[in-house]
Amino acid sequence: MAYLKFQNIGIKALAAAVPAKVINNYEFTEFFPSEDVKDVVDKIGVKERRFASQSMCSSDLCVAAAKQLFSDNEISPDEIDLVIFISQTPDYRMPATSIIIQERLGLPKQTAAFDINLGCSGFIYGLSVAYSFLGAGNMRNVLLLDGETRTKVYSSKDRKTGFLFGDGGVAALITRDEKFGESWFSLNSDGSRESFIKINAGGYRIPSSSETVLEKVVDEYGNVRSEEQAYMNGADVFNFLISEVPRDIKKLSEHNGQTLDSFDYYLFHQANDYMNGYLAKKLKIDPEKVPASIHRFGNTSSVSIPLTIVSELHGKLEGNHRVLLSGFGVGMSWATAHLTFSDLKLSTLVELSDEDLLL
Repeated sequence: MAYLKFQNIGIKALAAAVPAKVINNYEFTEFFPSEDVKDVVDKIGVKERRFASQSMCSSDLCVAAAKQLFSDNEISPDEIDLVIFISQTPDYRMPATSIIIQERLGLPKQTAAFDINLGCSGFIYGLSVAYSFLGAGNMRNVLLLDGETRTKVYSSKDRKTGFLFGDGGVAALITRDEKFGESWFSLNSDGSRESFIKINAGGYRIPSSSETVLEKVVDEYGNVRSEEQAYMNGADVFNFLISEVPRDIKKLSEHNGQTLDSFDYYLFHQANDYMNGYLAKKLKIDPEKVPASIHRFGNTSSVSIPLTIVSELHGKLEGNHRVLLSGFGVGMSWATAHLTFSDLKLSTLVELSDEDLLL
């Protein structure tokens, strides 16, 4: 098991951006009867979502969040030594989106930049990488960007996924300071479950063709998608969750000698209401300490944990707070982290419109 321990490294500031376009899920009835829509929405707990337009990419949301972060915290681009971009919906197959963002933000040419292709556990994995770089050398600040436009890869005609996903982007400033104390990470993967959440075609194993982009009825319920749109086996994902995630959370706490009731907040990936309710009950933790944003933004994949922090904990993080983070999903991949938030500065949520892209 991959346990990582760090000393005196943490998140100094955090900002988030979402598309200005709000979708009322109860009115998302173009392809399904309204009574069916209500049943689905009530079950998954996603009342609203944010949709990126065709011209808006994950990088645009991350750049907007980063600019807000810089402005609110009086950060100069020259202070950034490394930019990491986490996404499975990048701008291009090549080059890496992080390198494009380096230029868009006016970061020095000496800034290191690379992408991480990872799903729902990605923010925690990205934090562990940022912490590793800061712990290994003389870097001062790492800019961790995490963006997803998941609405572009799921079919609106598939009731299993069409009401669940939303879009967003975040920017986190990671730095060294004694006030952050000790941090722990547990990182895990299981490729035998790779088929649980997947886009079959459009890569290099099964290249794009006229056949792979063709929408088809895929089951007896009349759900429609192409081979280049994502699917999810909800039952298998839930079984994975209940078998692996609580165990990992408990094992990391046992490993570093912390009790599960010692945290101020528990920040779970926003998969759906039922799953997170199950986790809180299984772990016997106070549900009041489990912030939720899925009702407002849907499942934004790896963005969901930091987006929840910005949207739900604004004004609540003065002083020191011990927090537990747990991300889990596509891969399958899952990760747990124990961190200290010390006077974490949260920016006001940015709402990005297509008009803003022209400025």
